[in-house]
Amino acid sequence: MVREKFYTILFGLIFFISCSSTQQKNSHTGNTQNNNWLLPFNKLDSVNPVMQPGNLTFTCPVQKKLIKWEAKNVYNPTVAVRNDTLFMLYRAQDSADCSRIGLANSVDGIHFTRYALPVLFPEEDAYKKYEWPGGCEDPRLIQDSAGTYYMSYTAFDGKTARLMMATSADLFHWKKYGPVFKNEQYKNMWSKSGSIVSIYKNNKIVAAKINGLYTMYWGDKYIWLATSHDLIHWLPEQQKPDKNYDSVYSGYTISHLKIAIPTRKNKFDCDLVESGPPAMLTNNGILLIYNSRNIPSIGDTSLPQGTYTVSQVLLDKNDPAKIIERMNNYFLKPEQPYEFSGEVNNVCFAEGLAFYKNKWWLYYGTADSKIAVAVKNK
Repeated sequence: MVREKFYTILFGLIFFISCSSTQQKNSHTGNTQNNNWLLPFNKLDSVNPVMQPGNLTFTCPVQKKLIKWEAKNVYNPTVAVRNDTLFMLYRAQDSADCSRIGLANSVDGIHFTRYALPVLFPEEDAYKKYEWPGGCEDPRLIQDSAGTYYMSYTAFDGKTARLMMATSADLFHWKKYGPVFKNEQYKNMWSKSGSIVSIYKNNKIVAAKINGLYTMYWGDKYIWLATSHDLIHWLPEQQKPDKNYDSVYSGYTISHLKIAIPTRKNKFDCDLVESGPPAMLTNNGILLIYNSRNIPSIGDTSLPQGTYTVSQVLLDKNDPAKIIERMNNYFLKPEQPYEFSGEVNNVCFAEGLAFYKNKWWLYYGTADSKIAVAVKNK
């Protein structure tokens, strides 16, 4: 009887220690066992980075001369599966810091073949005033129900970033539509990072309507909301000013913009939050992978100044501004030399997500210089 009691106590103690260890692990990684999250992702360190700057040349239609358009940096890609091939649209910078959107494809998710010329770039058109000299940045890609591709991207004129839209039938030829916010009240304000709520199904990412409207998460201070009838013309949602949050950003009054995801004090996402890949509409809600920046004095003291990490948040599918649950921590952070050092140090910035070859592939920019990938098995 004494022996049985001893083993009962011993097994109970072992079980308690095991459970405590698991709880601590889940707390650190943001509750990875929670079915609300798309986790775990594992970096493919053996092959990363999967893309680096190159020597491709092209005649710039603005400068009228031959340039190496991806010589300095390649980063912040978006991806789509088309005809059993994975296509990547990526941001490429030349030596003068002008960005253009390049295109590459892969049949294994790891090795990419680049196309010689960029597919979206500043030229002598109606949108040059928004895109020159900074260029076209940070694409995010979805389709509509008819199969047309919609690319949200950031135009930078050297002073103001503006969220723009373009469409394509084949990923090669793009039609620009200019700023997504057509209203004069918003047309010239700082805006970027448009993540449109979509359904991920049959290897495609298709925009989905909520309450009769398309919904987009956007911004790079807080993450705000915008809605649209046609994916081209967007209108920011508004709220009553909240004194708990900054009222001015990049010289523009933001107090009336409806905040969907705010920053959080004493955490890794204390200084800035920014949309990642197209938001995913699921049975449990809207899953948004987002990027964030840290300042140790008001955030996570274990992360260096300015560190970008990646996390997830779940929002109500009937009320896209209502947070159901938010991870307590990041699931990607800088750990490798190419993530620590580059154009901007200590950065993992996710924008591209696709289901391909029976796996989830998450592509992210590293230190604003190269492109890497993390994979989740089905």
